[in-house]
Amino acid sequence: MTISTNPPTIILIAGHWLGAWAWDEVLEHLGSDHSRVVAMTLPGLDPEDPNRTRRTLDEQAAAVLDLMAQHGVSEEQPAVLVAHSGANAPASLVLDRHPGLIRRMVWVDSGPLATGCAFDPDFPEGLDELPLPPVDVLANQASLEGLNAGILERFQTLAVPEPGPVLRQPVELTNDARRKVRTTLVCCSLSSTKVLELAHAGHAMFAEVAHLEHLDVLDLPTGHWPMWSRPRDLARAIQSEASRTN
Repeated sequence: MTISTNPPTIILIAGHWLGAWAWDEVLEHLGSDHSRVVAMTLPGLDPEDPNRTRRTLDEQAAAVLDLMAQHGVSEEQPAVLVAHSGANAPASLVLDRHPGLIRRMVWVDSGPLATGCAFDPDFPEGLDELPLPPVDVLANQASLEGLNAGILERFQTLAVPEPGPVLRQPVELTNDARRKVRTTLVCCSLSSTKVLELAHAGHAMFAEVAHLEHLDVLDLPTGHWPMWSRPRDLARAIQSEASRTN
């Protein structure tokens, strides 16, 4: 098989509560050929979807694959998949099911999940969704470094509650070829040194990192939402990693 040397399609997926809009500032800095850069909203995070609270990780993974197909992604022309935060669950499923479609995996303040992991397996069955917490609560869960009052207000205004099934569903992974895909960790709220330390210690959220065969790490010190706190620098990092051939 010959892989094309044409610039790859870059697919951007933001984490919980976020849609394609979360990448607006990054897109401004990702060069002029926006036809090859696609920010997507996962099923369950479209506020106009009447069935959004019932969407699952399988539906999210299928939507990523559908988007790839729409943009001509194939094993001859694989994509660069960029997953931020909680987008790691559907991205891990895509990586497991079709590793040949991904030229490089870029995790933004995130990383691949191990099989059997769920974001919140104990999220009550009686709850349909998880709204964005108040800012003071959110600050105890993830770093808000670099986010001013205006950014936080926009976040609160546009955030869509995360569907319960997405939070509860564990990822089931069976294909070890996912570990052979070239991977970059963009480390923001935790340094790369700390992430690798946790990975080799077997920490549940980072254990899979220790099994990756082609791993690069890049430090971009800031909070958990670098697409808002350092959009230019994040765009440069994504563009640089997407252009790599090894």
